[in-house]
Amino acid sequence: MQTVVITGGTDGLGRGLALHYLRQGARVLAVGSTPAKGEALLAQAATIAAADRAVFLKADLTSVSAARDLVARIESTCASVDKLVLCAQRYRLFGARAVTREGFEHSFALAYLSRYVLSHGLRKALEATQQPVIMNVGTPGVPLGRIHWDDLQLTRRYSGFKSTLQSFRANDLLGVAFAALHADTPIRYVGYHPGVVSTGMPAHLPQPLRACTKAAFTVLATSVPKAVTPMVRLLDEPPAERFTAHRATRRLPLKGQAFDQDAALRLHGLTHDLINAV
Repeated sequence: MQTVVITGGTDGLGRGLALHYLRQGARVLAVGSTPAKGEALLAQAATIAAADRAVFLKADLTSVSAARDLVARIESTCASVDKLVLCAQRYRLFGARAVTREGFEHSFALAYLSRYVLSHGLRKALEATQQPVIMNVGTPGVPLGRIHWDDLQLTRRYSGFKSTLQSFRANDLLGVAFAALHADTPIRYVGYHPGVVSTGMPAHLPQPLRACTKAAFTVLATSVPKAVTPMVRLLDEPPAERFTAHRATRRLPLKGQAFDQDAALRLHGLTHDLINAV
């Protein structure tokens, strides 16, 4: 039986993937921060005869310590992990800069640091399987945003858009660095951009932008079941290369600063030092 770990697994694309793999007979560990959503997922799993294979793990992924605890919890109950899907994200496009209890800027912590900890922390569990894959869901290939090397925590001139885009660019480099650092690993690391998908993301936006975004989603967005299909294809039949990037069904060239290996290794070193100071 395969074991699939999905962060953000109780909502949106993560939930869609969780239900897909439960229907396929896998054991699914869905990580989320809201117990009510976790309970709803478990209730739906019961309706498809998968109650014994569905697990909800409550975790605050804005915390490095909590992400490390999550790694330990997974390793204590699973001899191996076949697939790790990193979907957890909460957009903070507006409002003042928020800091986690460990002192990290919120988006940097949730959307990047948690993925760094889980990717490297679960490597041994993934390497214990025959065809392990990590899928990091973000926006590879989008030429927006950059790494603010002199101010990773955006203490100066903060904006929600700047922090969100930096977290996406950091995740591109995370995949590049993972492949470079683990040259002999059987793990295939996939950076994935799902396009515009009809999820609950607009609920976090202020009015009137919330209403406008919902209206645009009605016209432009792909449904979750349709968006899950190409993701499943990559997860079940990952490319041969250690790191690849994709937008829906299109494979992206690994060119430019977004996928620069020197930058990736630089960010890896900075991140390693940051989290080990916690």
